[in-house]
Amino acid sequence: NTAESPVAVETLDDVPEHVLRGLPEDVRLFPSAVDKTRLGVWATKSILKGKKFGPFVGDKKKRSQV
Repeated sequence: NTAESPVAVETLDDVPEHVLRGLPEDVRLFPSAVDKTRLGVWATKSILKGKKFGPFVGDKKKRSQV
């Protein structure tokens, strides 16, 4: 018998307040469609191509680093 350890599920309580405040009006955090243990970013309305929102807070990473 090998018991699997419980998987931690990310919740809104894990998200820093500044991240929640910085979300655009039509964007929400819900469980990810890719990984149910993580939160994903979901649009509640279509986002036009080229739409910019921000400001970005944090360290920029190269694609190879994420």
